[in-house]
Amino acid sequence: MHPSPSGPLADLEALCARTLSWSPALTGSLPDGAQPRHAAVLVLFGVLDAVPATAGLPGPVPADLDVLLVRRAATLGSHPGQIAFPGGRQDDTDADATATALREAVEETGLDPSGVRTLGVLPEIPLAVSNHLVTPVLAWWTRPSEVVAVDHAETVDVFRVPVAELLAPANRAVTVHGSHRMPAFTVGGRLIWGFTAIVLARLFDDVGWSEPWDTERVVRPDN
Repeated sequence: MHPSPSGPLADLEALCARTLSWSPALTGSLPDGAQPRHAAVLVLFGVLDAVPATAGLPGPVPADLDVLLVRRAATLGSHPGQIAFPGGRQDDTDADATATALREAVEETGLDPSGVRTLGVLPEIPLAVSNHLVTPVLAWWTRPSEVVAVDHAETVDVFRVPVAELLAPANRAVTVHGSHRMPAFTVGGRLIWGFTAIVLARLFDDVGWSEPWDTERVVRPDN
């Protein structure tokens, strides 16, 4: 795959249309008979200013393309302190995974959902460690709004990371868990690993944004 000449939005729309698969070696699987809880995350891309993202700039993506991430509170019982996408568990009142992802993103970051265009969903990902099936919801920020950590009991930081920095070969790495090697990113003193890095790395590969990088560079999470 290679980046589309039409730009990142077209790449993401095409990905939703054709979908992808997750590697069981990275995501694991739920045990037989498990009754998992359903959750969703918002994988929200946009631009850092009012200038539309355009092709033709150095690198596989425009310099102004970014993705929204949060840092989870260190006191949480699941994935404490990790960098993540906004998201959470599905409520009975949610119509579908898209509704869950948007609701959770509003609750965690205060974003204005009227400025978010959802593009589609990717297949559920099993998370055996917390017995969840998580649906990534891809979205595009048509009108960016201010974001902050709304509830510090759950989220302590909200930030937008330039995708070009995530893709930079010097910022790519792996974490090692037993015999499994999993993708990771080191950007601005932050380590992105686990579920979030798996989703980003797989997405970047599939849409053709990834550049060659040192797959032998190993980093170790603090938690």
